[in-house]
Amino acid sequence: MKISTEMFKKSSSWIKRNARPLEAARWEYLFEGGSRDKVIKYLSAFQNEDGGFGLGIEPDFWSPYSSPMATWAAGQILMEIGAMSDEKVVKSMITYLANTYQKESGMWFSVLPENNQYPHASWWHWQEGVQENWMFNPSAELAALLVHWSPKHSETAQIGWSAIEEALNHLFNVDEMDKHEINNYQRLLKVLNLHKTTFTSKFPYLLSEVSDIIMSLAERCVERDVYAWSTGYNPLPLDFIDSPNHPLCEKFGDLVEHNLVFYVEKLSDEGTWDISWNWGSYPEEFAVAKRYWKGLLAVDRYKTLKSFELI
Repeated sequence: MKISTEMFKKSSSWIKRNARPLEAARWEYLFEGGSRDKVIKYLSAFQNEDGGFGLGIEPDFWSPYSSPMATWAAGQILMEIGAMSDEKVVKSMITYLANTYQKESGMWFSVLPENNQYPHASWWHWQEGVQENWMFNPSAELAALLVHWSPKHSETAQIGWSAIEEALNHLFNVDEMDKHEINNYQRLLKVLNLHKTTFTSKFPYLLSEVSDIIMSLAERCVERDVYAWSTGYNPLPLDFIDSPNHPLCEKFGDLVEHNLVFYVEKLSDEGTWDISWNWGSYPEEFAVAKRYWKGLLAVDRYKTLKSFELI
């Protein structure tokens, strides 16, 4: 079931010819010993003067303005390369997050009105009350980034911990959650495990309790019908698992193996995966976004395949 060397080379060639320079730099960093500085170089091209990110870094909305959601997309890449708190790109991002935190709700706005002025997928369209659709996606993870990259007793760290408190209150009072918000909480948990002492001093919860709730939500969310995976936008087991050591591997059982087979079988002759969604509007811009997403998907899925030693 392993990806052949020939297919890996096809994927590498496709990304370097067709994907954004950012994904090409990530590919080289993750699989070919490339430079992390090159990743930061191309990532910084999406950063605005206020420290936030925009300019279509999330390919499904093209607003040039900074937004918390676009900044979340950048933060994931900075975590991926192990960026440090004293790096300029990180310090500027932390300033932006501190300045845009909404204390009343304990969140950052997930969708901004500016989205409507530029090509975007329908789910990124702003309207009154839209935050209810998103809840703590991506706020739970943005709070984690603030804590992770802020000095321990700084004002920005305190903002992060305040947002985490709101996110945990939400987590302990829901019965279901979509896969994206679950992913936010999974990454929040990873950061909390790095800051156990501070977490324990601030909250009455055990990290094991937080983990159990997140895993339970993932178990309820995942699509267990293997035959449904090829149609629509379904949450797959590997959307919640990043390595064979993940505790959900045991809970999902054979579904993980089925998902790995699904990934290998759906890899096209050109070395990419197609996406399963469509904007339903802006057809010319969507064609561009689709190519960008194919690059993103290839990098992310190859990361998973590598962790399972399939390349």
